[in-house]
Amino acid sequence: MTTTRLGALADEDSSLHALAERLLALAEAGLPDMYLPGTENFVFTRAGTVASDGTRRVERRGTSTRYGAITVLGARFLPEERQRPLFGGRTAAEFAALLVERLPAVTNLGDAALIAWAAAETGHPKLSEALDRVAGLDVPGRPQYTVEAAWVLSALTAARSSVDVEYRLSVARDRLLAARTDGVPLFPHATGPGLVPGYRSHVACFADQTYPLQALARLHASGSDPEALAAADVCAARICALQGDGGQWWWHYDARTGGVVEGYPVYSVHQHAMAPTALFDLAEAGGTDFGDSIRRGLRWMTDVPEIAGPDGAPREPMILEKYGVTWRKVYRGDPAKAVRAARGLTTRVLPRARLAPLDRVFRPLSVDRECRPYEFGWLLHAWLGGIGR
Repeated sequence: MTTTRLGALADEDSSLHALAERLLALAEAGLPDMYLPGTENFVFTRAGTVASDGTRRVERRGTSTRYGAITVLGARFLPEERQRPLFGGRTAAEFAALLVERLPAVTNLGDAALIAWAAAETGHPKLSEALDRVAGLDVPGRPQYTVEAAWVLSALTAARSSVDVEYRLSVARDRLLAARTDGVPLFPHATGPGLVPGYRSHVACFADQTYPLQALARLHASGSDPEALAAADVCAARICALQGDGGQWWWHYDARTGGVVEGYPVYSVHQHAMAPTALFDLAEAGGTDFGDSIRRGLRWMTDVPEIAGPDGAPREPMILEKYGVTWRKVYRGDPAKAVRAARGLTTRVLPRARLAPLDRVFRPLSVDRECRPYEFGWLLHAWLGGIGR
């Protein structure tokens, strides 16, 4: 596999280039087991289990519309003959067409936006109808979750060369930019009050940063918008400045101060896919090149310092070709996510409180043994894609 992004990685670090190619091969090998023939859906997750006799296996659970759309967004960069095993014999565009036909029954804004984005990228003839479904779910003036608002902007941006979306694009763009606290580069969890309980309304997650900065970078690339690019750039600069010593992309941030509320869990998809795809899109749109942060994050996948033994090697790998998965995350073994809850509540009143004793009591030594289709969809998007491709 050779792309500009992979080629640049080969020039920078041959071992990381080999790791990226290994992960891409794993995505192609693993996604067919995440597809459910007959229902023509992707599973919600594949979860590792241990039977009473000690037998280990990975079982499929649930279904997910949005994960299918994300898989389309990444898999479309593969040659058609390599797309078909991922979608039960269909190409990415043909599977996107199935999703578009199901849109009247879709009631979640994020799902609809991702389907419309996939329709735009695959040139679906009913793109206008797909966008109309998004508009019907996106009630004017109603707050939305930031991730879903970002997907709306990405969908409209992808569609603007084919459909007149300029008014809706302007509204979606302004909503994202207005959601931030003045002077703070990070995005909140929702675009307005009402969706998040007051005691944790200041807490935003990693996805609340990457999807908006990606959408705003793509918006600028589709037609000059320096303000959007600047917002994406300062958001990226902040999360990169906060990146952990081991390349970790932290999970919860304070949208009022731009600091970290709680670092764990650290998710594999953030390390190998979501951070790279957003930061690559930013650089290709004319923003800052955060390639060093991308490489540090990718290296975490094999170093995993949280679970490393005395020899520096992880006590178990996060990448498992045998099962066609990357394990989902490293997390604290705290009951009921106590550390996150405590830090969320405390930082509401004392923004800079750290509660350091919790780090010593609840160390991040646990591995979440599951893998979801979007992890591989964004992986393909990150390393095989590119603005304008």
